[in-house]
Amino acid sequence: MKLIVGSDFHGDELMVERFVARAEEEHAEAILICGDITNFGTLREATRLLSLFTRLRLPVLFVPGNCDPPSLLGVDLEGVRVLHGEAFSTGGVPFIGVGGSPPTPFHTPFEIREEEIMAKLNHAASRLIDDEGFVLLSHAPPKGTRLDRTRFGLHVGSRSVRRFIEERSPLIVFCGHIHEARGEDRIGETMIINPGPARHGDYASATVGGGEVHVEFHSL
Repeated sequence: MKLIVGSDFHGDELMVERFVARAEEEHAEAILICGDITNFGTLREATRLLSLFTRLRLPVLFVPGNCDPPSLLGVDLEGVRVLHGEAFSTGGVPFIGVGGSPPTPFHTPFEIREEEIMAKLNHAASRLIDDEGFVLLSHAPPKGTRLDRTRFGLHVGSRSVRRFIEERSPLIVFCGHIHEARGEDRIGETMIINPGPARHGDYASATVGGGEVHVEFHSL
């Protein structure tokens, strides 16, 4: 299954339009969004931006970021699936997700405690019909990796996301949140990908299937 993955659009409509055009060019079969669709925006703004992703009539799977309104969890938009604490399969690939981020010094709109992050992950995993080769979509990266390190050298990812990966070994994890930490890392056999901020033109594409995954990083 061909996936196109973006994160941290932060309300940049031009980059959303470019991302959708690239999804069409690459013949993507599903669109994954790792949060921060808006930049402290409203539900109305988030819904409008999400509606742009539906133009291709592909499954759009997303989790809200810490800069999105928590009310986005209740969005009702055809073709769009919120994965926060939920599971969904398409193209023979099972997906689960968790949005928001652990508490930050900035008191952003959608911050949740580590205990709730783990509870949402476990609830989502319990709804998997088949957990072989599942994909995890998370706004926050796992703690203690290349992908949660800030420009100041601090590791600010989620302890719960990391523990879940260690315990359940998803095939691949897509995350965002830390703009300067674009790249790839591993925990055990699990590949972890931060596609970088779409606001700056960064995204990734992936092919997933048969227990294997191939990822490429691109620019819009």
